[in-house]
Amino acid sequence: MRPTIKILEEELKEKVVTESIEILEEIGFFVENDEAIQILQNEGISVDLNNRRAKIPPDLIKKSLKTAPSSITLYDREGREVTKLEGDNICFDPGSAALNVLDANTNEIRAAVSKDFIDFTKVVEQLEHIHAHSTAIICSDVPEEVGDRYRLFLALIYSKKPIVTGTFTKDSFEIMKDMLVSIRGSVDELRKKPLAIFDACPSPPLKWSDLTCQSIIDCAKYGIPSEFVSMPMTGANAPVTLLGSIVQHTAETLAGLVITQLVSPGAPVIWGGSPAAFDMRKGTTPMGSIDTMMIDLGYAEIGKHLNLPTHTYLGLSDAKILDAQSGLESGMGALLAGVKGINMISGAGMINFETTQSIQKVVIDNEICGMVFKFNRGIIQRDDPIAKDLLKEFEERTHLLSHDHTLKWFRKEHYIPSKVIDRSTNEEWINLGRKTIGQRAKERAEELLDKYPGVILEQDILKDLTEIMKYKEIDFKSFLEP
Repeated sequence: MRPTIKILEEELKEKVVTESIEILEEIGFFVENDEAIQILQNEGISVDLNNRRAKIPPDLIKKSLKTAPSSITLYDREGREVTKLEGDNICFDPGSAALNVLDANTNEIRAAVSKDFIDFTKVVEQLEHIHAHSTAIICSDVPEEVGDRYRLFLALIYSKKPIVTGTFTKDSFEIMKDMLVSIRGSVDELRKKPLAIFDACPSPPLKWSDLTCQSIIDCAKYGIPSEFVSMPMTGANAPVTLLGSIVQHTAETLAGLVITQLVSPGAPVIWGGSPAAFDMRKGTTPMGSIDTMMIDLGYAEIGKHLNLPTHTYLGLSDAKILDAQSGLESGMGALLAGVKGINMISGAGMINFETTQSIQKVVIDNEICGMVFKFNRGIIQRDDPIAKDLLKEFEERTHLLSHDHTLKWFRKEHYIPSKVIDRSTNEEWINLGRKTIGQRAKERAEELLDKYPGVILEQDILKDLTEIMKYKEIDFKSFLEP
């Protein structure tokens, strides 16, 4: 039996959806983008141009829900299937987009540069339980106006894994789309085999900005999955009650879903988010809060109730270093999201309120992800009778360590972590230098960097990507390893 968790009663789910539909019909939502307004008006939706507010009739929302696909298959750079975002399948990716990194040598938080992202990408590429990458780090050493496309450029070069990304400017989408087409070979192939997901974050309460509207419109035209990342903060820009924030999240996400389905019925969308239980004492947005986790599980249940692929930010921490808080918040969040069966789980490697990435923590989180996959497989009956015959035989043999039964099932029954997880005796731990998990993760990251297999893209594609990325004085060719 696969373990599961439930946080909302069926009747309450219906109530949340019904009230969200009423909000969009009676209050509406703010639409900043001119093309989105035109799309809505073409459907006969009345838009108040003075305050740019659109009210959506319930029938259109229900129609849009019927055309949005319930499953999205992601493929890697080589065109191989990686995961299906459907049902209770799960996939982990690093969170994005962090402004800072936790320096592995000084343990200080600092602004990130290109080398940080390249090293991070090389390590993530080799982590076996994190099946997707993301444009996880914003590089402070390149012009801000090209930061979004630049991160995708590096990710495509140094990783085969599917990528969660997003635009920071309206002009970037065409360039980023062209990079993905260059990898796939054609627009049709990109549509058939999605390589990237584009995040789009509505601005709470009930607002879709010019940039985010343009992103979901452009993605819908090319069949690129849009991941809606609604971010209600309880008591700050959303109701202070957990359920009230879930209702607002639902309304904002439904508004985006309608726009995509009007552009292209069947356009792939993901019911995602990054809410926070706003801390009134500190003015912070704690992602490791149990209340935040409950909102995440609640809105994900609404997405599943509507038969849509789901996403969340869980498995991250608000700690500033790799301490006990970092471990407990990350472990709790990742396990809850995994047991809930949220399809795309972002946040591996992140600390400090989603602002900082850590190459050590992403290595540690890979172990957490492996444990979550093991837990989700549940307890399996291997023998019948389960243990009786073995225990009868035990009377004749004095130990089980070398028994055929033990050798047969040991590795299948147990999760075997890497050396990042300490299972040594106290004496052995002392003899090995009394290393913390952060030190062990640093050593593991260095090992992975040393054995990184290198760039394997065809040279003509590398040249094509470089040509697409041309920008002023930056020599992008310098990032192409032999």
